[in-house]
Amino acid sequence: MNRISTAARIRPGWLSIAAYTGMFTFGIVMALLGAILPLISQRLHFGLAQAGNLFFALNLAMLITTLALGPLLDRFGMRPAFIVAPVFVAGAVCLIGRVANFGGLIVAVILLGIGGAALNQATNTLIADLNWDERKKGAALNLLGVFFGFGALFIPFTIGALLDVLGLKDILYAAAALTLVTVALSLRLSFPRAQQGGGVPFAEVIRLARQPLVIAFAILLFFESGNEFILGGYITSYLTRTLGATVATASYLLAAYWGALMLARIILSRISLRIDGQILMLASALGVAASVALLILGPSLLVAAIATILLGLSIAAIFPTALALAGSRYASHSGTVFGILIGVALFGGITLPLLAGRIAESRSVRLGLSLAIMDALAIFALQLIAGRIMRTQDHVQ
Repeated sequence: MNRISTAARIRPGWLSIAAYTGMFTFGIVMALLGAILPLISQRLHFGLAQAGNLFFALNLAMLITTLALGPLLDRFGMRPAFIVAPVFVAGAVCLIGRVANFGGLIVAVILLGIGGAALNQATNTLIADLNWDERKKGAALNLLGVFFGFGALFIPFTIGALLDVLGLKDILYAAAALTLVTVALSLRLSFPRAQQGGGVPFAEVIRLARQPLVIAFAILLFFESGNEFILGGYITSYLTRTLGATVATASYLLAAYWGALMLARIILSRISLRIDGQILMLASALGVAASVALLILGPSLLVAAIATILLGLSIAAIFPTALALAGSRYASHSGTVFGILIGVALFGGITLPLLAGRIAESRSVRLGLSLAIMDALAIFALQLIAGRIMRTQDHVQ
């Protein structure tokens, strides 16, 4: 008997809403540093290399949390993560608004990473478990990603529209208050029973980590997560430092990027029921490569704006579709497998933005962003490999 059917009180619709609010919070986490970087770097007097250290700290905290959390979700269920993680995020966001030095900012970013990682994994795992068919799983995860887009859009859009009126500190306090909606909902809901109530032996975690399909998708998501952090983190710096855009204009364009991503996932939540996920992945990877090339080679701010929107549309499908393809083949250990995949993805989020920051500091922001093109081409190649593995598995079965 699966955990969805074990309690009559469980309401999948309300559980989905709780997951949407949690993913909204994770969107705030992911977009926050990129949106406030021009402002916070001026206030605390640090450069792009130190900005890379912030992304390193954020992703290292997320990586450790994710690797530890996967088996715990399979053993204890998702409710504890839904209650505790938003509190970490709210506290971190408030702290960012008050820090007076770079050391304090690092501490806040670590707390932000812990809470964000727990929400990311718990929300994706819950939605995947509530939808068992592969294409429905893909559609549901893309819809979940829409709320990631709402959260990611919130900070840059609010900064662009209300920075002069409210100031950064009050904007951050408002964001912190929104993150606590997930706690309020989760305290009143019954969650599905844990999938592996007796625990997941370490040997089983190792066995799953050695599966060829898990390895292929993990490396694919390594490059995808790196791209998401590079693009979300450095687009504003590229627009302001290279193309001469104002902070407000760059914030609006970053909001346009997240808005395009959100729109794409709304569409994908419908059409992915009819489109093969593997084809969608391949097309998206090529779209990302082309959009980044247009962004860094375009001669004007207008061309950069068009490229930024195309980039959001292109990158939207990759992460949720990869999770859906992998999750449909490892449904009995979804928390553990998602922990492996997201953990390796976050390692890409640690190393690749750090490399991009070093390149941007020593050479140019344009050259740092060009790393995203190579990442997208690697995703294309890895999806071809994963597709071959899945066809082989289907043929054997």
